[in-house]
Amino acid sequence: MEVTTLGALAALVVAIGLILKKVPPAYGMIVGALVGGLVGGVDITSTVELMMGGAKGIIPAVLRILAAGVLAGVLIESGAAAAIAETIVKKLGETRALLALAVATMILTAVGVFIDVAVITVAPIALAIARRADLSKMAILLAMIGGGKAGNVMSPNPNAIAAADTFHLPLTSVMAAGVIPGLFGLVAAYLIAKRLIKRGSMVQESEVIQHDHGSLPSFGAALVAPVVAIVLLALRPLFGIKIDPMIALPLGGLLGALAMGKFKNSNAYAVAGLGRMAPVAIMLLGTGTLAGIIGASHLKTVLIDVLQASGLPAYVLAPVSGALMSLATASTTAGTVVASQVFSSTLLELGVPALAAAAMIHSGATVFDHMPHGSFFHATGGAVNMSISERLKVIPYETAVGLVITIVSTLIFGVFKIF
Repeated sequence: MEVTTLGALAALVVAIGLILKKVPPAYGMIVGALVGGLVGGVDITSTVELMMGGAKGIIPAVLRILAAGVLAGVLIESGAAAAIAETIVKKLGETRALLALAVATMILTAVGVFIDVAVITVAPIALAIARRADLSKMAILLAMIGGGKAGNVMSPNPNAIAAADTFHLPLTSVMAAGVIPGLFGLVAAYLIAKRLIKRGSMVQESEVIQHDHGSLPSFGAALVAPVVAIVLLALRPLFGIKIDPMIALPLGGLLGALAMGKFKNSNAYAVAGLGRMAPVAIMLLGTGTLAGIIGASHLKTVLIDVLQASGLPAYVLAPVSGALMSLATASTTAGTVVASQVFSSTLLELGVPALAAAAMIHSGATVFDHMPHGSFFHATGGAVNMSISERLKVIPYETAVGLVITIVSTLIFGVFKIF
C-alpha cells in the first residue's frame, strides 16, 4: 500500500485549505488524509487502514498529554502561572521589561503551560508595562512569543511528549536537548524585540487591565508543581528509575495544589486542564491519520533525493521535515508529530541518532508554527488586542527566532554531534 508523492502533497494541500476555511484541524487533516490516499492511488479500504494505523501510533502520546492536563490545570487555574510570571517581571524590573516578559513566558512554557496560554497569562502584565514604558505592541508580543518558543523546546508539553514517544526516549532527554537552542532563541527574541519598541501601534490606557493580586499563591508554592514533575521525570536519566510522564505530570500537579493549600480544588483544576488538553488530543488523532498517509508515500524518498542532490548531509532531513510539517499544520505539536511519525525510521536508517533526530525535528517545528491558519496566530494577537494586519507583520520576526533555535540545535546535534 504505497501512496504516490502527488497523493501526499494532495493530503497536505487539502488539510491546509480546510483549516484556512475554519474547519476544525482534526477534521481538516482526516479529510486531507482520505483525499490524499485516494489521489495517491490507494483504494478506500486501504486508505482507511493507513489512516487508522497512523492514528494508533499516536495513542500513547495522547494518553500522556491527557494526563498532563492535571499539571496544566493546576498551574493555570490556581494562579500559579500568573504568580511565577509576575515575580519574574518584578525581579528583573521595568528597565529590562522586554527581557522580563521573554523570560517569564519562557519559564511558564518550560514548566508545562501551553505557549499560547503562557502568552495570554503574561499579556496583562505586558500591556501594563508597555503603557508605562511606551513600548509598542509588536515589541512586547515578539518578546513573549520568542520566550514561549524558547521554553517550548525544553518543556514537558505535548510536542516534546510526542517526539519522546516516537523515538522511544526519556522525556527529560528531549527537554534537555532543547535548553541551549532555547536560550539562544530567547536572546534572539530580546534583541529583535528591542528594535521594535517604536514600530506599530502603542498600548492605550483603556487596554490596561487591573488585576487583584492578593489571591495569587506565593512564588515558592507556585513552583512546587513543575519542580516535582521535572524531578520525577529526571529520575530515569539520573538514577535509572523510570516514572512515566503519565504519572509524573499529574502527580506534580496534585502535590503543587497541596503545597498551595488548594488541594480541595484539584478536581476542578483537573477538569479545566482536561478541557485544555482535549482539543490537542483530538487534533493529534487527526494528525496521526495524516501521518499515516504521508508515511506510506514516496514523499520521504523525494525529500531524501533532493537532499542528496544538493549535497547536504542526511541529518538536515530532521529540521527541514519539522519546519515543513509545522508550516503545513501551523502547530508545533502537530508538526513534531507528523515529522516524527513519518521520518523517524528513515532518519534512524540513515544513521542519525534518535536523540539528535528528535531534537532537530522538535526545534524545526518552531519555525512556522505561528502561521495564520493556526489558532496560535489568533490567540496571541488577541491577547494584546492587535489587528490581523499588524499581527501578520510579526510573522517574519517570530520565524527568525524559530530559525535561530533550529540552527543552534542543528549545529549541536548534527554538525558537532555534542550529545
